[in-house]
Amino acid sequence: MDLHIFWFVLLGVLMAGYGILDGFDLGVGILHPLARTDEERRIFMNSIGPLWDGNEVWLVTFGGALFAAFPRAYATMFSGLYAAFMLLVLCLILRAVSMEFRSKRPSKIWRSFWDWTFFGSSLTAVLLFGAAVGNCFRGLPIGLDGELRIGFFGLLTPYPVLVGLFAIVTAAMHGAIYLYLKTEGPIQARLQGWIWRLFGWFLITYLLTTIFTLVSVPRAVENFTHHPWAWAVVVLNVLAVANIPRAVFRGRPFEAFLSSGASIAAFVFLFGLALYPNLAVSSLDPAANLTIYNAASSEKTLAIMRLIAFLGMPMVLAYTAVIYWVFRGKVELGKFSY
Repeated sequence: MDLHIFWFVLLGVLMAGYGILDGFDLGVGILHPLARTDEERRIFMNSIGPLWDGNEVWLVTFGGALFAAFPRAYATMFSGLYAAFMLLVLCLILRAVSMEFRSKRPSKIWRSFWDWTFFGSSLTAVLLFGAAVGNCFRGLPIGLDGELRIGFFGLLTPYPVLVGLFAIVTAAMHGAIYLYLKTEGPIQARLQGWIWRLFGWFLITYLLTTIFTLVSVPRAVENFTHHPWAWAVVVLNVLAVANIPRAVFRGRPFEAFLSSGASIAAFVFLFGLALYPNLAVSSLDPAANLTIYNAASSEKTLAIMRLIAFLGMPMVLAYTAVIYWVFRGKVELGKFSY
């Protein structure tokens, strides 16, 4: 396989892995205010407590892979979107601090402060991720000199915000299905109702985002002409989405969780296909697009990094599998719980 395509595909795999794994724990954070008692809020946090930091390894690996394989794209995006990235990093830090600090004192005010911090940072992080995808679809003002000049609020136009809302609803639904797997009793019964309502909002935002994309970003489907096999992914995505309510109705939450994860992977695939062969599209001049060829490292660097990826990816996969196996089952609160 062409080295440039290999790294583009690997970035997609890492993004999909992050979306699926950190998607549900961000979703748990978004749903956190709906917990009725302190015990329920602790159950929510402990359901993701052993997993969230391992899930974020996928995001760190994605950033490292982008830096090593496509340094020009990394430099343009991270310097041009500095304020947004700093806000995102702050949100991810606050989520971790919220979980660690919340149970350090019994004070109701103290716990309430960290509960809302946990919710606000989770919600904002997902909104920023979605807005970033929307801006990449729409195109960014990248000049021929490779500079990206846009203010923070310039990123929050209607289309990116719509994609951000779609990301929020998707993460919340994914998180609700995960919580259903990890809980039991009355809270689990309530979660089933949440899943149905969130699935309804998911369908609404999914349709609105699809229509808006087809109308305002027609180049998003141009690559289907060159790669008609990609329609199979669209069909599989529809089947995965349709299987979520079916699995919930038949009392198979793990199957619903797999379907939800598969739909997120399909969204990442369609996003990558819409961009290919670009990493970032210029809204000013097509000649300024950052592609997998003009933004890449040398062939020798890409080849060496591929060897490192072949060594490192099995370790990431093994670590993830072991952690999920060790902490399988329902949440149990104990002395050292959050």
